[in-house]
Amino acid sequence: MEKLIITIAPTGNVPTKEMTPYVPVTAAEIVADVEACFAAGAAVAHLHARDEVGAPTHRVEVFQKIVAALDASGCPIVRQLSTGARAARTGEERAEVLALTADSASLATGSSNFPRSANVNEPALIEHLAKEMIQKGIKPECEVFDAAMVPNAVSLAKAGLLQEPLVFNLVLGVKGALPATARNLLFLVESLPPGAVWSVAVVGPQHVPLSMMAMALGGHVRVGVEDNIYYEKGVLATNAMLVKRIASLASAMGRDLATPVDVRRIWGVEGGL
Repeated sequence: MEKLIITIAPTGNVPTKEMTPYVPVTAAEIVADVEACFAAGAAVAHLHARDEVGAPTHRVEVFQKIVAALDASGCPIVRQLSTGARAARTGEERAEVLALTADSASLATGSSNFPRSANVNEPALIEHLAKEMIQKGIKPECEVFDAAMVPNAVSLAKAGLLQEPLVFNLVLGVKGALPATARNLLFLVESLPPGAVWSVAVVGPQHVPLSMMAMALGGHVRVGVEDNIYYEKGVLATNAMLVKRIASLASAMGRDLATPVDVRRIWGVEGGL
């Protein structure tokens, strides 16, 4: 079985310092967390940015501070930048971060619902982001919140806008989208095209059992305060705690952890990022 890629999603758009003191929001806090998570076994960092008051932002200069600080730290973790809808509205705004030198970026391949808003990704916007990524040599990770997002990604690949192997992140447990159940995870995995690389990101109390299920099926795992602020009921999590638990479970299941070099091989981009 392939080595396990652990992705850390340290910040996201939703958690605030009022919800948990462990969410990193400044560039210094984010980089310190990413370094700790890399040391614990994470190979990819899924990065969001926050502005001066801690609100989600798409501004490229804020992302630049994070990327520059990571570069200065010498941390070799694979950088994956968010192009999500919560921090920006237009395709141009969401594409701003792609001007930075990055290994990967998120690409939602359809629309879905968030708890209090719609996650709108119109076909023209998706194509715009995909074209920007392929032109800049940035590997898209297709974010799947609902079932139609898988065939949408396959259609993009057929149109030459995504290069194989396709990389998917199967997001379960977001209120308004697919619930976090074993049945839904199996359904999505069985819907993927041959040769696809996939990970699971589970929001809510099922994140441990479904992450273990993903590992048993040969998939990869994303964890982080972005997705879950609790380690267990009543216990707030740090990002490093969440990574360490998955690394420990992987060891018990006999799966070695992927390094950033392994990630590039698995994603089929050796020498290209």
